[in-house]
Amino acid sequence: MTIPSLQRSTFAARTFAALRYRNYRLWFFGQMVSLFGSWMQTTAQGFLVFQLTGSPAYLGYVGFAAGVPAWALTLYGGVVADRVPRRTLLIVTQIAQMALAFILAGLVFSGIVQPWHIIVLSLLLGVANAFDAPARLAFVRELVDKEDLTNGIALNATMFNLATTTGPAMAGVMYNLVGPAWCFMLNGISFLAVIGALWRMRIASGPVAPRNASAWRDLREGLSYILHEPVVRTLIVLVGATSCFGISFATLFPAWAVRILGGDATTTGLLQSARGLGALMGALLIASLGRFQFKGRLLTVGTFAFPLLLILMTFTNRLWLTLAILVASGLAVILIMNLANALVQTLTPDALRGRVMAVYSMVFFGMMPVGALWVGVVAERVGEPAAVISGALAVLGVAGAIFVAVPQIRALR
Repeated sequence: MTIPSLQRSTFAARTFAALRYRNYRLWFFGQMVSLFGSWMQTTAQGFLVFQLTGSPAYLGYVGFAAGVPAWALTLYGGVVADRVPRRTLLIVTQIAQMALAFILAGLVFSGIVQPWHIIVLSLLLGVANAFDAPARLAFVRELVDKEDLTNGIALNATMFNLATTTGPAMAGVMYNLVGPAWCFMLNGISFLAVIGALWRMRIASGPVAPRNASAWRDLREGLSYILHEPVVRTLIVLVGATSCFGISFATLFPAWAVRILGGDATTTGLLQSARGLGALMGALLIASLGRFQFKGRLLTVGTFAFPLLLILMTFTNRLWLTLAILVASGLAVILIMNLANALVQTLTPDALRGRVMAVYSMVFFGMMPVGALWVGVVAERVGEPAAVISGALAVLGVAGAIFVAVPQIRALR
């Protein structure tokens, strides 16, 4: 006979296994506060841009500016992440992002903000992210044991999407009540939580690339590993396609809220929050499965479900139904991103993780601006629904090609 309380205890222990580690707890709660602020800024900034310009294409320009540095600097950021303590690098990048949030708040408070200001600040934020992302992705392995890596990554997604669920909704309300500047100011303050958490950690020294090797040689070593590992290579291609042609639809949320749903800034926040709620549910689902052995099959389900749900969304202009579909699509996309991330890190040697995750980051974050640019331009010319359908069909095509050509993905455990 199984005792119910013991069952619940075992379920909780499996779902939140990574929180047993002190350093991971500090990271989890510090990042959650910071991400709440970041999503407030993302939502408020998007609606502010749309208010200033009235153009979905300009939304794409801002997204493109934020992602351009990913192409130029992320690979070098991965080399740096393998050469210096990742905690130190993260503290520097978080301080830089905090300063940019305060600058944007000051511009809006003073009443002098212009669209080009937002583009420049987005570009600088992209520079900080180019160094932050490889270190942040590889850092999880320093916080938990290898067998709990998938759980740690799932809980990372949980905190990210808990912030996505609440931050945008709060931003929409605050935008209408007190204006966007306070959203940016609170984001700046929120960075103190993660900076403090990083400062308090006790991190053992990890493997680092030898400093007598050139950065280019280090980079080639990481690229060579990816090129000669077909499963890792395929997973990174899948992430890039999903980022460019699938996730990019969120760029259109301000325009979708106004033109398709007849709403305002609050509606934009609800759209972001619905997607975040679904992703939160997906992350908790993965975390609750513990050390499960069917990651490849679950990943495959996500690759087909996500684009089909995006296509379905274009056939309704009812808010409640759109929100329901966004919840489901958020769950599906987290199956792709979470499991691809965990599998790539599991398959990659420790000494190469920073560089491999730099390529992963460059593809993930670098394809976002490309996606933002093309989806904004296409929406300007043929409408938002047609743009979303085009992207969804592209993701569906990639999923089908991988299903046929790389059956090893489905066998991953």
